[in-house]
Amino acid sequence: MGYRLSKIYTRTGDDGTTGLTDGSRINKDSARIVAIGSIDELNSLIGQICSEKINPDSHALLTEVQHRLFDMGGELSMPGRQLLQADSIALLENKLDEMNTELEPLKDFILPGGCKAAAVCHVARSVCRRAERNVVTLSRDEEVSKCVQGYLNRLSDLLFVMARYLNKVSGQADVLWQHGTTPT
Repeated sequence: MGYRLSKIYTRTGDDGTTGLTDGSRINKDSARIVAIGSIDELNSLIGQICSEKINPDSHALLTEVQHRLFDMGGELSMPGRQLLQADSIALLENKLDEMNTELEPLKDFILPGGCKAAAVCHVARSVCRRAERNVVTLSRDEEVSKCVQGYLNRLSDLLFVMARYLNKVSGQADVLWQHGTTPT
């Protein structure tokens, strides 16, 4: 396989536009590029979670997620093409169910926190929700596959459950919201 990026800078974006895979150029602040950027940011945060000491199964799952997010970014950069498939959503659902069975049922809201990996999971979850909102905005004017929206929705659920799971396996308790308490 040849080198895909022999030169990192091209200067072609200095005018505020960027290129899509089909060669067309669009504004860097267009809904499509905002959505792609949110997905890229999410992928970076998941990489940060993977850099923590987490169990091998969680690491493997998050690495799989990173590949699918890269597919998603590619799909959004190629209008009219679908790269993400429904089986990717099913995998998230299965893993979500597996992790959730090991956790105590939630009786209270929890605050983001606990061990560092769990805290970063919560940040990734909130960025995932933003990416989902950005994709919904894009889908109002342009065709976006339902798999993209469904994957992001399920991924944010998975990241919430994974944060709780990572807290549990690290021996940290979830940080419970204390409604109506006054700081001392």
